[in-house]
Amino acid sequence: MRLLIIGRLNGELVTASRIAMSRGAAVTQADGIEQGLNVLRAKGADLVMIDVSLPIRSLVAALAEERIRTPVVACGTGTDARAAVAAIQAGAKEYIPLPPDPELIAAVLEAVTADARAFVWRDPAMERVVKLAEQVARSDASVLITGESGTGKEVLARHVHARSNRATKPFVSVNCAAIPDALLESELFGHEKGAFTGAVARRIGRFEEAHGGTLLLDEISEMDVRLQAKLLRALQERVIDRVGGTQPVKVDIRVLATSNRNLAEEARKGTFREDLLYRLNVVNLRLPPLRDRPADILELAGHFARKYAEANGLAVRPLSAEARRLVVQSPWPGNVRELENTLHRAVLLASGPEIDADAIRSPEGDALAVATSPATRAVQAAEAATRGFVGRSLAEVERDLILDTLDHCLGNRTHAAKILGISIRTLRNKLNEYTDAGIPVAEPGHTRALAAYG
Repeated sequence: MRLLIIGRLNGELVTASRIAMSRGAAVTQADGIEQGLNVLRAKGADLVMIDVSLPIRSLVAALAEERIRTPVVACGTGTDARAAVAAIQAGAKEYIPLPPDPELIAAVLEAVTADARAFVWRDPAMERVVKLAEQVARSDASVLITGESGTGKEVLARHVHARSNRATKPFVSVNCAAIPDALLESELFGHEKGAFTGAVARRIGRFEEAHGGTLLLDEISEMDVRLQAKLLRALQERVIDRVGGTQPVKVDIRVLATSNRNLAEEARKGTFREDLLYRLNVVNLRLPPLRDRPADILELAGHFARKYAEANGLAVRPLSAEARRLVVQSPWPGNVRELENTLHRAVLLASGPEIDADAIRSPEGDALAVATSPATRAVQAAEAATRGFVGRSLAEVERDLILDTLDHCLGNRTHAAKILGISIRTLRNKLNEYTDAGIPVAEPGHTRALAAYG
């Protein structure tokens, strides 16, 4: 956890920094905003705590302009509600009154470190993936995590980092799909002052920010193929070149990558470098979709119900039996992300002592779609077929089975007898009975429908 404190507040922020260090945070102090920006450009940080009397809006605007995505928390003496509101309106995520409360400081640090994403699983299909992840976590091998969108690829990546030898070092995530191609190179490798319009100072990239720790390249399949060549060199040599730089920079990182696409197929199409795929795919962790992890659905649903009840100051309520049935039977095309949003909505909509099925709704307010698995559909088909036998005699059921099988074989009696498990003589005798009764029988090469018309 890297904490940057801007300002002093008569020593109160210094006290806060001591508390943070006692909780394991690496703290850097800056007297003003410009000095703080220089620290962020050179070293990065996971959280900024700033004196409320400083121009917070200017800091937030500068961070946005330079694409530095570090949350800002304002701090002020006492409980000045007006100052707190002004800080939030200026772009601060939270306001902390000083003198500092050690438990409050610890809670803020824990919230940032945990990143509000718990790793919850129970299904055997996930257990196999987690065991493999933990087996390779302590190595420095690159890991490619694949799976549909919303299955929890970044959460698994954080779990790998937490179990690695680099757990106490930075975990830096870059969403390759969210950053325009023209800016992604600077985001990854940093830039020198004047390298392009808007480069007002030297800034380190995510590779340097992750030095000693783990770099996650999220949705790497969205990266332009021209930038992939520079990335390949960085992975092979552990050396990067800042945009506009003249000296290579050594980095010590472990690289994880995620993708919701089939990268082997992308390599065949020429949109992803095959050599980069080999470099990344030392170990592949494939996350199954939520619909294939039925035991995880209820576990996650309960977790999200508790999480959002507490976040909204509501009583924690269990899911009703009908609601549990509904969430288990839903296909969840958006996977865990969709389930989380649905449960958040259900917590707010539920009115009784339980979260019932009426609260489990789509964003448009419609009832949740339910899809059955192939196994369930097979059972339902078998039940329907069984119900069709009720009220009929055994001779009638036998006759329909024989004639339908013969129809399927286009009148070929030898094939039909083999499928039915009877002799050709027995089949011939049965068919003679049906013909004598005036029932159409399929002729060789024809169906029963054609036989009925001669």
